[in-house]
Amino acid sequence: MNELTRRHFVGATAGLATAVAMASSLGAVPAQAADRSTAWTGRDSANGWEIPGEARNFRIEGSNQSVRLATGDAATILLYVARRFHYEIGRLRDGDVRGHRTSRRVRERHESNYLSGTAIEIRPQAYPLGVRGGLYPMELIVVRDILAELDGAVAWGGDFRAPKESHFEIALGPGHPKVKDAARKINGWNTGPGGQGAGATDAFDPGRQARARSFAHRNAALTA
Repeated sequence: MNELTRRHFVGATAGLATAVAMASSLGAVPAQAADRSTAWTGRDSANGWEIPGEARNFRIEGSNQSVRLATGDAATILLYVARRFHYEIGRLRDGDVRGHRTSRRVRERHESNYLSGTAIEIRPQAYPLGVRGGLYPMELIVVRDILAELDGAVAWGGDFRAPKESHFEIALGPGHPKVKDAARKINGWNTGPGGQGAGATDAFDPGRQARARSFAHRNAALTA
């Protein structure tokens, strides 16, 4: 352990000890005080998809993992996002991916999209709600490439006012042309001869990076 690391460890330990001592002197904080969630009461999730939508378990190609999603275009698109994460950012392990759920407790509006099976969390413990900057620059390049490739059909929680970098959702309502186009394109890659789609892309190609930057700037302008 070098001197800088040692100082950081000692400082962090001292800070933790102080926090524990203060908590002991003040008494435990009631669990409900820390719970900022509310019950989602809408028939549809925030992105306009019906609750409860049909959800079934899908295997994430190339991995040993699976996730529950709404069938149809939503599953096609979100499984593609998960595959690219697995191939290009990090191997998906048990507990890394979560999709459809039935509990209506949400902390932010976008979490209601799990109820309709039109959103996924990838490594939610590593990239929790409210924390920004969890991805390395090379990983962020891949995420930006995915978003640009799907042309607005998917939104990433890292761009939200209340960030959640583990979160990817269908950004538009069912039947929207961009959703249908993205699903059609992915299905074409899945049934084609190969050489396109997840496992065959190069997010670091200069042309793709330029397109991703342009898309990110346009998207930021639209949501500002």
